[in-house]
Amino acid sequence: MSETPDKRRKSEHYSGIVPAKGWPQRNLKLLRQHVVPGMFRKRSGETKSIELSLLSPEQVRVTWIGHSGFYVEMGDRSVVIDPNWANWLGFLKRIREPGLHLHELPEVDLVLVSHAHHDHMHKKSLKILQSSSGVVVPNGSATLVKSLGFPAVHEMQVWDTIDFDGLEVIHTPAMHWGARFIHDTHRDYGGYIVRNKGRSVYHCGDSAYFPGFAEIGKRHDIDIALMPIGAYDAPSGRDVHMNPEEAVQAFMELGAKVLIPMHYGTFPLGNEPTHEPVERLLAEADRLGVAHCVVVPMEGESVIC
Repeated sequence: MSETPDKRRKSEHYSGIVPAKGWPQRNLKLLRQHVVPGMFRKRSGETKSIELSLLSPEQVRVTWIGHSGFYVEMGDRSVVIDPNWANWLGFLKRIREPGLHLHELPEVDLVLVSHAHHDHMHKKSLKILQSSSGVVVPNGSATLVKSLGFPAVHEMQVWDTIDFDGLEVIHTPAMHWGARFIHDTHRDYGGYIVRNKGRSVYHCGDSAYFPGFAEIGKRHDIDIALMPIGAYDAPSGRDVHMNPEEAVQAFMELGAKVLIPMHYGTFPLGNEPTHEPVERLLAEADRLGVAHCVVVPMEGESVIC
């Protein structure tokens, strides 16, 4: 296990934690229009059984769990990224059911967590998952997961690479922040590229749009990009999440081949209408001539590339 006593944030692109003017009104709107009505609404969607068919060595299967959570299979290797099966995040009720049954998930090679926020690092989900090579977290977050039962905890800094017997993980930059609470702003954040047998999947984590996407694309070839498209009308008023148009722009700058959206429709985190992120994503992709690259699965639905 790798831990560092250095309490300084190393990620270069930082959104800060100070809310913009008007944040009380925006939070009140979120409570009135999204959070409170959602408490009394039945969750939609369904939880499906896991797909068990074998993949050829060059195939990749991506299954959306919900929010930013994915089960990714690359040939005979597998990872889970940002797993979250929570029905509630504090007073925020989950809007749609998780796509897969948590207890049906087989042991995977690795669990990856993009940052320490409660909607990405859900400890109860992490404690149940089985991972032969342990869990990967950004710099400064090892202490949060070391008691969850993983055989190893691997801390990474931006642009670090770790090879797990041919399964390669690269930690990529993002424009966000990583504090689990207000005081621990030293914790880093970012995304991951996972590579196996010449295929690659990029999970953006949480991020506002920033010039780093072009740099990631220059450094690494990406087949499938998992891009956040929701919570862009943030109650804090800070620039912390991409809107759908920015997600398409980032995807094109990455030079990836397939875009699968995430971070929308699961928890009421932004003031935008629930239906809007996907509609805007598809409209922008069509406008820019990349609609054929966009795949929008439902929770539990697998995409094979």
